[in-house]
Amino acid sequence: MQNFFKIILLLSCINVFSQEEPNFSAVDSLYREDQFYFGVTYNALNLRPKDVSQNSFSTGLNIGFLRDFPINKNRTFAIAPGLGLSYNNYKENLVVDNVGGSINYSIIPSGVDYEKNKLALYFVDLPIEFRWRTSTFESHKFWRVYTGFKLSYLLLSQSRYLDANQNFKIDNNPDINKIHYGAYISAGYNSWNLYAYYGLQNMFKNGSLNGNPIELSTLNVGLMFYIL
Repeated sequence: MQNFFKIILLLSCINVFSQEEPNFSAVDSLYREDQFYFGVTYNALNLRPKDVSQNSFSTGLNIGFLRDFPINKNRTFAIAPGLGLSYNNYKENLVVDNVGGSINYSIIPSGVDYEKNKLALYFVDLPIEFRWRTSTFESHKFWRVYTGFKLSYLLLSQSRYLDANQNFKIDNNPDINKIHYGAYISAGYNSWNLYAYYGLQNMFKNGSLNGNPIELSTLNVGLMFYIL
């Protein structure tokens, strides 16, 4: 019975301390917006050669972590470098073929019934962004505008074509640039944010279609979600 009363007294003391008002001024001095992020996008090809067109829905996925470094007293401005992974696919009518060890490019003739033709790219990403937000320690529901620059290294590329008579896949096409980079912006309220990325470099460093260099870049638009 004596031990029982000791336990009751201990729990009462813990409850009293837990109900004390937190010292927000002390905690706020260490407040950061370190965040995991997850994004989904629609991918559009820019600077397409003549007769190259997209079909179906080309998608992208982004995931990673950003480390927050506030740069003003109110901690509403910050710089955030990060590390992430991304996947982008492009469904179009540009066929990549390997004949005798040589990479060739052609357009799927009109009227040909094919099941699949896509280019898939897998990257490791190094983003860095400048942040403005209205967040405080007490509330994480806030407005934000994050602008940034992303450097990406290509881990794997896959081109796949499939129809009733042909089925071929090319991994790690040497004509595709290993280094990609671009600018992006993310803006919204709370978890829901509009996102846009504009590639500043051509996807292909080599390769030609009908005697002309293939110059393609990407515009990715979608939604970005941040998780503390």
